[in-house]
Amino acid sequence: MASLKEMRNRIGSVKATQKITKAMQMVAAAKLKRAQDQAESARPYAQKMASVIANLAAGVSGADAPRLLAGTGDDQRHLIVVATADKGLAGGFSTNVIRAARERINSLIAQGKDVKIIAVGKKSRDQLARLYGDRLVRTFELSEHKTVGLPSAQPIAEMIATAFEDGQADVVTLFYSQFRSVISQVPTAKQLIPAVVEGDAAPIDLNGAVYEYEPSEEEILETLLPRNLTTQILAALYENQAGFFGSQMAAMDNATRNAGDLINALTLQFNRKRQAQITTELIEIIAGAEAL
Repeated sequence: MASLKEMRNRIGSVKATQKITKAMQMVAAAKLKRAQDQAESARPYAQKMASVIANLAAGVSGADAPRLLAGTGDDQRHLIVVATADKGLAGGFSTNVIRAARERINSLIAQGKDVKIIAVGKKSRDQLARLYGDRLVRTFELSEHKTVGLPSAQPIAEMIATAFEDGQADVVTLFYSQFRSVISQVPTAKQLIPAVVEGDAAPIDLNGAVYEYEPSEEEILETLLPRNLTTQILAALYENQAGFFGSQMAAMDNATRNAGDLINALTLQFNRKRQAQITTELIEIIAGAEAL
């Protein structure tokens, strides 16, 4: 049985932890608003980019189609990009994305495919390196940049494009967490190469006009598709950032409430023990007085 001093120290320790979790919750809540605004602002641009590509791709087919759109015609070599967070204390945020990626990787390996992995974020690097150390080809740490932005997405997009052009990958798939609300972040897989023409992309209204492109649709797509690759990665990083802060805010709120419950339970136990000790001392004093 712990002494009163040990119990008092433990209560003080839990109270100090509660202050830290409360502060982290407030910081995450403050950062969430900006991250959510960035994620929501990136969505219309990505959707409009998808609409433009869908409109141009409708007039391109066969051998004239750019390689980023048509692919290599094979699916033996797969490059899996797993984007998580650099930091923890966010519940199962990173673990959920890695679990979804791990299921795809294991499925591809079972089919005899050649799988390579790019880890974006320290959490994905740490877990995937233990499981697929020989398949992990590169790691990008988001903490290298002050904020998530184009400098974070550009090197990732360039490495993916280089791997594809060098024949190291036939199919590239990005795994990230799509932000829906503070309590809902959905692990999502998006195929980047060959570029998928979104079926639900809103078509561009030409008002009955017929356009002739100069340069041709193929040349425009050759320029637009690499830019779209960067855009999709940047949008995914924004979604990840908002999801991380939402998940961290919820996790720290739960931790703060759990610390409060533990403090109440320890305080009650402390008071009972103290009361029993006082009662014992009074009985000893009375017994001693009666003996005299």
